[in-house]
Amino acid sequence: METLLVPPRPGPLWLLAEVTYRCPLHCAFCYNPVDFAKAGPELSTDDWLSVIRQARELGAAQFGISGGEPLLRDDIEILVAEARQLGFYTNLITSGVGLTEARLAALKAAGLDHIQLSFQDATREANDLITNTRTFDLKRQVAALTKAAGYPTVINCVLHRSNIDHLDRIIEMAVEIGAEYLELANTQYHGWAFLNRAALMPTAAQLAEAEAVTERWRARLGKTMRILFVTPDYQSKKPKKCMNGWGEVFLAVTPDGLALPCHTARMLPGLDFPDVREHPLDWIWQQSPLFNRYRGTAWLPETCQSCDQKDNDHGGCRCQAFMLTGNPDATDPVCPKSPDHALIDAALAEAERPARVKPLVFRDPKHSRALNRPF
Repeated sequence: METLLVPPRPGPLWLLAEVTYRCPLHCAFCYNPVDFAKAGPELSTDDWLSVIRQARELGAAQFGISGGEPLLRDDIEILVAEARQLGFYTNLITSGVGLTEARLAALKAAGLDHIQLSFQDATREANDLITNTRTFDLKRQVAALTKAAGYPTVINCVLHRSNIDHLDRIIEMAVEIGAEYLELANTQYHGWAFLNRAALMPTAAQLAEAEAVTERWRARLGKTMRILFVTPDYQSKKPKKCMNGWGEVFLAVTPDGLALPCHTARMLPGLDFPDVREHPLDWIWQQSPLFNRYRGTAWLPETCQSCDQKDNDHGGCRCQAFMLTGNPDATDPVCPKSPDHALIDAALAEAERPARVKPLVFRDPKHSRALNRPF
């Protein structure tokens, strides 16, 4: 076990437990690794309980459970109960598949604080097309169940070329459901979304209209429903800190036990990803080469070292840099100062060309085994 001489730092604020890569949905924009079928065996219940306890000792306050579809595991209530007993605020991120009335009651009894439910569009046909499943009606039923159980209705909808023009109807649907919170998360091009980028990226006009639609609804609804609109990185014109800073506030653990400073980081080459079954979480967070690799700004390439924005963006997203340039040490090409920014310009120009029929690669273990690198 390598030990680096670094001063102690505050622990993570947020622990994300990606408890499984298994999922009944096959979303073409999924951020899970394209080679997820090659992952090792899932952590046991006891393994997860150990991770939760160690993270709380480090100071983590929020505990998120995601996947895949986390409800495909039968121990989620056990994890929630332990996390709540330790003082975590607990959040379940789900497609709704598997969230029956009985299971919802068990999760509520365990102390679950928050549920985020995903929708993919406002109609059955469009929702089921992008997920390659028939789940729209089930999602509407689950939204009603969570509201009846006393949970705030929190909806997430990933926006892309195929549904962004339906935004009026999507927000109207959220109002009909009685949502208190709606996150409109424009597709970020990681994992399966990168493979499908040509089919998923909206035009600049589509994005501008979507922002205008959002503002009209915000003015109309006031405080009745909070709407968060997340601009896609490619069209934001400036890079963002990787998870608010690599190894600063966020700790993810994969289904097979790898600790990551970003939920997509396992794609990066040449890094040793520590296993929570082999190393204590304190060492992983404080001392491991992985979590210290891109912390702060000392590692930045010259393009970033001489930039007055380096303390704000830390060079941008490492996964994005790798996917676009093949080099995780590169300046994020989203940055206009990046020597590779032409790659972003080319992608945006491609989105402006007349739409062509582009077959989607749906998230599927059979495809997963054949795909090693997403570019």
